[in-house]
Amino acid sequence: MYNFNWINESVINKEHNRIEIYAPKETDFFCNNGAIGEEGITPESLCNAPFYYTEVAGNFVMRVKVSHDFNDIYDSASIMVMKDMSYWAKACFELTDFDTHAVVSVVTKEESDDANGCNIEDNTVWLQICRSGTSFAFHYSTDGENYYMMRFFHLPVDEVVKVGLLAQAPLGSGGKRIYEDLLIERKTVKNIRMGR
Repeated sequence: MYNFNWINESVINKEHNRIEIYAPKETDFFCNNGAIGEEGITPESLCNAPFYYTEVAGNFVMRVKVSHDFNDIYDSASIMVMKDMSYWAKACFELTDFDTHAVVSVVTKEESDDANGCNIEDNTVWLQICRSGTSFAFHYSTDGENYYMMRFFHLPVDEVVKVGLLAQAPLGSGGKRIYEDLLIERKTVKNIRMGR
């Protein structure tokens, strides 16, 4: 069994296989690398969102079902893997600035990038992260069975990383982020792009 800790502690409620974490207003993990144009909107650099994490050594797979109310732009229920505050990556189920519900990924190596993935018609999706050495992949699923890659990337991590649940509301007033059926398995997938 894994012990969980906080970066930026928030209100949490646990019941059976369900975890609710409150995302306070104007909270995010994003290291902005500058303006993108006169009308471009990039989030402010923030590392103040609640991250409920455990430490895992070696290769693993973590998956969880996420949902929320999609009230404000960039509201997200997310998962994150972290070496430290300069090297981390997150997979988000987010209300985008295109007014869609989408799986979104951010990889940060001192500065953050930002990549919108597939739009999801529902308010619920499964998110997954796989580790193999310093290689990682994010996956999503609409049914909890069939997973599709949303991002493959590398991080200069140590043997032990922080991995867990991230609740954010960068521009909004905050709200509950719901995580269900969290599973962390210590194993090495045969095909990290496929996630199995």
